[in-house]
Amino acid sequence: MIVMKSKFVYVGIRVTNLQKSVDFYTKILGMNVINQSKIDQTKGTVVVLQCEKGGPILELNYYDKDSPYNVKYVTGEGLDHLAFKVENLEKALEEARRAGYETVLELKSEGGRWAYIEDPDGIWIELFE
Repeated sequence: MIVMKSKFVYVGIRVTNLQKSVDFYTKILGMNVINQSKIDQTKGTVVVLQCEKGGPILELNYYDKDSPYNVKYVTGEGLDHLAFKVENLEKALEEARRAGYETVLELKSEGGRWAYIEDPDGIWIELFE
């Protein structure tokens, strides 16, 4: 069995009100917004926060009402995905496919390319270079 080399990088959570969540994490917990972008393919907005440079990252994911990812929100089930950095995305996706884990979604933007597979319980795992 081949094991892909990866590095756990951040957690993405789904939020129901983006501005309220940004205000909470910045004004109450002192995090800093380091990036915000719109993802047309998912009809969503991503806000990336960090307490200190080089520290852990929290990604807030908000999906528009007409997004297929805007599903009923149940408190405690807001984990959107876990993100792992890999050396070679194509190779990692091929290794996952050979192990029975198909690509669920692949996205491209000016910032790069990333893809998702699901763990055995359906949690989305983001892979990126």
